[in-house]
Amino acid sequence: MNSLLLPDWPAPATVKACSTLRAGGISLPPYDSLNLGTHVGDDPVSVQENRQRLVKYAHLPQMPHWLEQVHGTDVVRLASGQKTKGHFVADAVYSHQQQQVCAIMTADCLPVLFCSLAGDEVAAAHAGWRGLCAGILESTIQQFSAPPSQIMAWLGPAIGPQKFEVGSEVRDAFMAQEPTTNGAFVAQMNGKYLADIYHLARLHLRSVGVSQIYGGGLCTVSDRSRFFSYRRDEITGRMASLIWLI
Repeated sequence: MNSLLLPDWPAPATVKACSTLRAGGISLPPYDSLNLGTHVGDDPVSVQENRQRLVKYAHLPQMPHWLEQVHGTDVVRLASGQKTKGHFVADAVYSHQQQQVCAIMTADCLPVLFCSLAGDEVAAAHAGWRGLCAGILESTIQQFSAPPSQIMAWLGPAIGPQKFEVGSEVRDAFMAQEPTTNGAFVAQMNGKYLADIYHLARLHLRSVGVSQIYGGGLCTVSDRSRFFSYRRDEITGRMASLIWLI
């Protein structure tokens, strides 16, 4: 049983990263089975067991620093020797310290992992359309000492471009910032649009100088056996995308 998805990127050897799949835990339907979210109505005991299993599955140096994600642009910087606490209110987390596990949770929103080419800085960002439009990726990149040209990004499992139907207000919000984002939206007969969140993320990353971008070919909605999806199921679990330095 495979519980982890490993990024397909040429990260330095000092960088470790993964995303969880939905299998390998003990949560009961509709959270089956490796639900890592404590905020979705699942049995807290099951979630804690799943989180302990994650530490084992991924060979984590310690429990991740979990975020309370609010679709904003705040980024937490993990300090040297910082112990794991309950949660931080933020949508991204950065570290240049070894063995500090950066983690975000998703179930359709886009997880983005970052590392410096030097292998001494990492970050994880939660990019739903609101956070993406507001600049969460740019805010995360600003935490790095490395220039954007020396940062690589991996786009983890998210809602695919054939399933992400949005209203005109979403397209308008992106278009107001940058007209070239028009290419990420396909008009539908019902007046709505299909949005490509992967394309939008690439545009935002490239606009600030990040050109080494990997991943971005999955769909959480379409692949029920591997991924949780809020858009598909509403009541469901959460996956995690994690990155850390060794």
